[in-house]
Amino acid sequence: MNFPGAEESDVEEVPIVDSGDMVKARQKVRTSAQLHRLSLVDQTKLVTAASELARNTLVYGGGGVMRASVLTRSGKRGIKIQFVDSGPGIPDLDLALTDGWTSGQGMGLGLSGARRLVDDFDVVSAPGAGTTVTVVKWTR
Repeated sequence: MNFPGAEESDVEEVPIVDSGDMVKARQKVRTSAQLHRLSLVDQTKLVTAASELARNTLVYGGGGVMRASVLTRSGKRGIKIQFVDSGPGIPDLDLALTDGWTSGQGMGLGLSGARRLVDDFDVVSAPGAGTTVTVVKWTR
């Protein structure tokens, strides 16, 4: 996901290899959202999206990494979060982004739910090539 004219700073990584790392990822996102003055509602939305995506990274991608950073563009700030795994990939992105569809035992709200909670959403995946999901929540 490219943001022309945006500067990225404060990049931090959180490995996601077990359920405890999912908690660390959520905490990192919450702290960053508070520090950069997202509203309480937007903090909650971003943390919820991060929680879903961290879970997907662990359960379906076999683990990976979360990268959190701050974007600044035209005086506006945003929290960018990227989840990267080297798992089996998603064979049909359109289907995976459909509400209610699940490849496992979940409720089918992970990707589609996360997409609704953030301002910018991008997913890149291919069978055998892993998955990268990038989301951004901008300050209002």
